[in-house]
Amino acid sequence: MKNISILIADDEEEIADLIAFHLEKEGYHVMKVSNGQQAVCVVENQVFDLLILDIMMPKMDGYEVTRRIREHHNMPIIFLSAKTSDFDKVQGLVIGADDYMTKPFTPIELVARVNAQLRRFTTLNQAKGENKSNLEFGGLVISPDQRAVTHYGEYIELTPKQFDILHLLASHPKKVYSVENIFQQVWGEAYFESGNTVMVHIRTLRKKLKEDKQKNKLIKTVWGVGYTFNG
Repeated sequence: MKNISILIADDEEEIADLIAFHLEKEGYHVMKVSNGQQAVCVVENQVFDLLILDIMMPKMDGYEVTRRIREHHNMPIIFLSAKTSDFDKVQGLVIGADDYMTKPFTPIELVARVNAQLRRFTTLNQAKGENKSNLEFGGLVISPDQRAVTHYGEYIELTPKQFDILHLLASHPKKVYSVENIFQQVWGEAYFESGNTVMVHIRTLRKKLKEDKQKNKLIKTVWGVGYTFNG
């Protein structure tokens, strides 16, 4: 039995039960709530390794739930929603979600995405007998062990994917990474025209680092190729 807890927040009981059934078959501990306020409350009082959130929930929608949770927590969040437009998907990623699936969905794909997110967050990010030293670039300090980033002493709240992208680029300054390469290394999946996903994460990362207002950016765009860390 996997010692991993997952929260499902969805007001459609049949869908929540279906998700829970397939995740419990995988050995995960599952808890279900039916509205956004309940989701925020239980996350503040219990430890969860991953959240699956519907967007259109009563009392508080998934966007606001994510905003509140991201103030203190960085576990992976997967949006599961009937909203299918590119705008909704981009908005979800910008707010702090790590993945976005549209309804109707196949339980097999959802379980695969859950496994991929947890693998990235719990297994691949654990120190494997190696000494992970901090990366420092002027006022920017990246701490792999704590998965923390500070900028001139100010703590920068990043989602798991934003941290992984920043750490990947900063670990090899001046090396140019294509969008495809970033997606494959950070998401741990085959690339399937997800350039917009990578660009949205980098755009948000730049805003959090207040780089959108600076000329000499740490994360530099190499037009037609990809991105590099200009540290």
